Amino acid sequence: MLRLLILGGTTEAMALARALEGDRRFAPTYSVAGRTGTPRLPGVPCRSGGFGGIDGLVEWLQRHACQVVVDATHPFAAQISAHAAAAAERSGARLLVLRRPAWNAGPHDCWYRVADMAAAAAALGEAPQRVLLTIGRLELSAFCSAPQHHYIARLIELPEQRPPRCDLLQQRGPFRLEDELALFDTQRIDLLVTKNAGGTASQPKLEAARRRRVPVIMVERPPVAAVAEQVNTVEEALCWLGEPLPPSLRSPLVGSG
Repeated sequence: MLRLLILGGTTEAMALARALEGDRRFAPTYSVAGRTGTPRLPGVPCRSGGFGGIDGLVEWLQRHACQVVVDATHPFAAQISAHAAAAAERSGARLLVLRRPAWNAGPHDCWYRVADMAAAAAALGEAPQRVLLTIGRLELSAFCSAPQHHYIARLIELPEQRPPRCDLLQQRGPFRLEDELALFDTQRIDLLVTKNAGGTASQPKLEAARRRRVPVIMVERPPVAAVAEQVNTVEEALCWLGEPLPPSLRSPLVGSG
């Protein structure tokens, strides 16, 4: 059996884990960060919560004789991705990054690409505007530096901190195009701030912005670790996992106790 750890929390991670259910060639463990109160889980062994940093993840990989780490986290989960790269290198496990392709602007889009949330807040400008935020709850505080705007933040769970003029829409996607168009119209959206997460579930908001001629401030992804191998689809990941392992990984890793 190929022992692997799937760092999950995305649609692709769930699909990969479910594709491995009952396949005796693989012994997967599915891990989520635990930031969502009711995460969706596959029918394979699962764990929730952090590992205790890089050292804790190395210890877990060695204790479970894990041969492969599949980083299928959100493209913006930079910390756990960095930990996965460091821990895989130290433990001797092979690292595969499963990342859906990024979105690309079309000829009728008006995108302003920025590196992070602080730059996104600065890009809003001084004149007050109505801004739709689809960035999750953890980074709303970055927009406290631009309190002159009226924010509409769509998220799954309530945030601990938010800008002073911020209406919350507690919703879970996927969202239909007609609903996104209605949102842009009823909320009189002037600007959209979002992350370049890729995928189809939240792409209708970009089509709505295009049709309503609303500019988009697009926060770009952090880079993938140089030590990783990368695929873009679950099918590619399954093909990769089905290939013979290098000789150094064909026998169990020595546990650390």
